[in-house]
Amino acid sequence: MGSYIPNTESDRREMLKFLGKSSVDKLFAAVPQGVKVKNLNLSSGLTELELSRKIKTIAQKNKVFPVIFRGAGAYRHYIPAAVKRICSAETFLTAYTPYQAEISQGILQGIFEYQTMICELTGMDVSNASAYDGASAAAEAVNMCSDIVRTDSTAGTRQNVYVSAASHPHVIQTIETYCFGYGINVSLVPCCADGKTDLRALEKILASDPNAGCFYLQSPNFYGLIEEVKDIAKKVHAAGALLVQGVNPMSLGIMESPGENGADIAVGEGQSLGLPLAFGGPYLGFMACKKNLMRKMPGRIVGETTDSRGERAFVLTMQAREQHIRREKASSNLCSNEALCALTAAVYLSVMGQEGFAEAGRQCHSKAVYAANKIREIPGFQLIYKGEFFNEFVSSCPDSEKVLRLLEEKNILGGYPLAKDRILWCVTEVNTKEEIDELVLLLSHANMPSSLPGVSR
Repeated sequence: MGSYIPNTESDRREMLKFLGKSSVDKLFAAVPQGVKVKNLNLSSGLTELELSRKIKTIAQKNKVFPVIFRGAGAYRHYIPAAVKRICSAETFLTAYTPYQAEISQGILQGIFEYQTMICELTGMDVSNASAYDGASAAAEAVNMCSDIVRTDSTAGTRQNVYVSAASHPHVIQTIETYCFGYGINVSLVPCCADGKTDLRALEKILASDPNAGCFYLQSPNFYGLIEEVKDIAKKVHAAGALLVQGVNPMSLGIMESPGENGADIAVGEGQSLGLPLAFGGPYLGFMACKKNLMRKMPGRIVGETTDSRGERAFVLTMQAREQHIRREKASSNLCSNEALCALTAAVYLSVMGQEGFAEAGRQCHSKAVYAANKIREIPGFQLIYKGEFFNEFVSSCPDSEKVLRLLEEKNILGGYPLAKDRILWCVTEVNTKEEIDELVLLLSHANMPSSLPGVSR
């Protein structure tokens, strides 16, 4: 351990002497013996060279697929080289979070630019500095809605939350976990056979519950389908509740924004905005709302002002964390933000530009439609849902486990298995026509493994 911890034995003796303790055991004497771990059963320490070799050996067990047709919440997109180059600058890479905020003008400006871009994407008025991931952003938004005090005849908090069953399962689970801690009731609104939210069921639920606080709707939903957001927004608002829309940001280059659809709050996973798959993180939760809800938004909001010399400056305008205000008035314990990931998203959007971003969305959609049309022609495969989709769709298949295993043998990561006979496929702008055609060719031979075509990569 001496190679990694800079405190020497003499340093430790000096610290113990200052504290008036003769040993480390004396220092921790107040800790009950029953909770102390006497033997950790750790192997002997390694040198830096040995450790480096061991980590590389472990890392080689990972398999990185050159061709991917899987999404389900994490997506592979093209990331311009300039994004990593800019965000790797030491001034950005080493900055954690602005505790002494006004000193960190560069970081604050980066967050301000990010907030501005998120507002432009979502059609909302205010964005926070980001949340930890898309699922926690959704959960924070739901809690935010239930905490809002009404000023009409339904004055008071509304503790009943409704969530579309067509939302991502992990998002649903996260919302349920958060709400359990806050004492908020969560109920699912079922799907229809077409894979989208049952509007009649939603309307009936809202009409019968005066304590409905909000409805969480994901569009495109977990099955890739585009929901009837405008109609749903009208029904939700008519019941005096709020609408939270979860959205794939890449779809916003070619689709109407949550603000245009009538949503009150927009949330989502920002990983698609310049962040690689990276074995699962860190990722980025974005969150934006209408101006009238601004003071209930959790996290940080950076604002623009002028300094004592009248020059442009940035400050932390609002913070909803209990560390900064009285705990009973705090709307969240969201203590920080994904500053580097948010900066990466801002740089990505800047580098792509409006047209480049829209083109990426168009290619995602057009290539997904091409793949869906090809797959539906294969015997044993058909599209489960007939509705409009962005870049994900569900197909039936003879045996999902068998199909995906055969694709893996050809170094292709297939779609996400929903059941033994169903797969959720995803296509993005990085997938070529040749890759899609090879996928279709392999799927067409799924029942003949001994004659699989194609050249292994």
